Amino acid sequence: MMNIIKKQSDDRLTIALEGRLDISTAPDLEQVVVGSLAGVADLVFDLEKLSYISSAGLRVLLLAQKKMNKQGSMKVIHVNEIIMEVFVNMGFSDIMTIEQEQI
Repeated sequence: MMNIIKKQSDDRLTIALEGRLDISTAPDLEQVVVGSLAGVADLVFDLEKLSYISSAGLRVLLLAQKKMNKQGSMKVIHVNEIIMEVFVNMGFSDIMTIEQEQI
């Protein structure tokens, strides 16, 4: 299960994720991303409460990154060690702005 919390302020959208981003929850996030990016120049994914990410979840983040490359910027914040390891191993740390959580 995953909760998706959206906060919009002018042209900045923050999407906070809680729980597991996997094959069963990725379509929900994709729907939110596709339906929410009009007029957004600054997209932030807050993963502070995300406990797991699968390849399906990574695909949605990549989709968001491709859309934001055309209209603004995207960053991923509060990434824990486990998810950061996935980002590094999959090469996402080379193509996305990622900020690890402070310990």
